[in-house]
Amino acid sequence: MENTKKEHWETVFTTKAENEVSWYQNEPKTSIQLIQACKVAKYAKIIDIGGGDSYLIDSLLDLGYTNLFLLDISDAAIERAKKRLGDKAKNVTFIVSDSLHFQSDEKFDVWHDRASFHFFTEANDIEQYRANVIANTNQNAHFIIGTFSEDGPLKCSGLPITQYSVETMEAVFGEDFELENCFTEDHETPFDTVQNFIFCHYKKR
Repeated sequence: MENTKKEHWETVFTTKAENEVSWYQNEPKTSIQLIQACKVAKYAKIIDIGGGDSYLIDSLLDLGYTNLFLLDISDAAIERAKKRLGDKAKNVTFIVSDSLHFQSDEKFDVWHDRASFHFFTEANDIEQYRANVIANTNQNAHFIIGTFSEDGPLKCSGLPITQYSVETMEAVFGEDFELENCFTEDHETPFDTVQNFIFCHYKKR
């Protein structure tokens, strides 16, 4: 399964332009606002999980954050991000890994994931993801997650996904993280369709 998952994303990122994928955002405003709401220092360690070639890292660099990490399962996605960032790429640590098998010596102050968590459909994968967030974050860490809501799509990029409500998010994360903020939001895709996301900002207990 692991290899086929990686192959799927390598194919996506080698065959589609950045604005030919549904999750494309020219300016990830919601994620930026949620990260700014954490009120962490500019040198705080911030990781973007499954960030692919999202523009979040660019925006955070422009805002003066200096300790940024970008994780994606796809080498091609990481290469695209590096190429786009050019000279600025030296301020980012790039990690090619599946978020389930990612282990780091670093402990992060902000863990951000928009549109990657919902691809986990097996209970043990979801549990492993939760354990990884706990293991790889500092004790007062912020955890920001944007995932498909119950009004969102049932599939993305040809793969099945898991939809979430605040109740089902709380069932996964509520024991270890305190919910600070949660809301749903429509994302307009480049194909003029709308996907409904749920965004939650948690603080580690």
